[in-house]
Amino acid sequence: MIQPPDFLDLPPRQSRPRAKGLTHVLDKGLPPAATAEFLAQAGHLVDIAKIGWGVGYVDPTLTERVALYRAAGVEVSLGGTLLEVCAAQGRVDQLRDWALSCGVSVLEVSDGLARFDRATKTDLIRRLSPHFSVAAEVGAKDAGVPVIDAEWIADMEADLEAGARWLVTEGRESGTVGIYSGDGTVRDDLISAIAQRLPIDRVIFEAPNKAQQTWFIRTVGHEVNLGNIAPEEVIPLETLRLGLRADTALRIPGYVVPTSSVGSSDTSENEKV
Repeated sequence: MIQPPDFLDLPPRQSRPRAKGLTHVLDKGLPPAATAEFLAQAGHLVDIAKIGWGVGYVDPTLTERVALYRAAGVEVSLGGTLLEVCAAQGRVDQLRDWALSCGVSVLEVSDGLARFDRATKTDLIRRLSPHFSVAAEVGAKDAGVPVIDAEWIADMEADLEAGARWLVTEGRESGTVGIYSGDGTVRDDLISAIAQRLPIDRVIFEAPNKAQQTWFIRTVGHEVNLGNIAPEEVIPLETLRLGLRADTALRIPGYVVPTSSVGSSDTSENEKV
């Protein structure tokens, strides 16, 4: 693979395995050949691939595709809805054993269907965290469920205490619930509360739409963790992170573009603020 050029001064990015600036992809069932092609082009930019909802359960190529992801250095997660269905049927142990046999390294523990109480979710995280990295999601998938900042913060703190590696904020594929209003705008008071009370590097904000990704990069920074990214949006997202798209060019928080005359090859060192 030809290495990209490096003559621009751009915001620094951690290399994988990253502690921050994660790109969490929503895989809705790519065929193996498409998975391989995607990884050949953009795999170095992906940290976690979530096989969404219950897709993994009905995908006969799951094990093959998990192997492709893992060989490319990408963690693989199963969707939280599958876990919720398994929990409702008393089949969590079967899910655990099957996921391990497929090479899955991350399990999402969610309560998007609003069927768990706090004790049940805590128990699931504690049962699964010795075997997987747990991504604990907070928020309901039903737009009619009220979003109460204090309740979200309390749930996220409890998930961390129970052993979750990451905290995922619900936004769905549509970007119209949870941390977003029905029109897709960010609930900025909620995000501010999360940033004040929780380790931001442990939070993955679902942000399927460009406007939402742009808001987080402008507000939190270019190495914010973003989730539910469509495979075809991984490279465009990286251009947003690096200020190579008009939406974020020259507007990355904490990064000042070196000043130089137009056309000059003499550039100064990056200044962090």
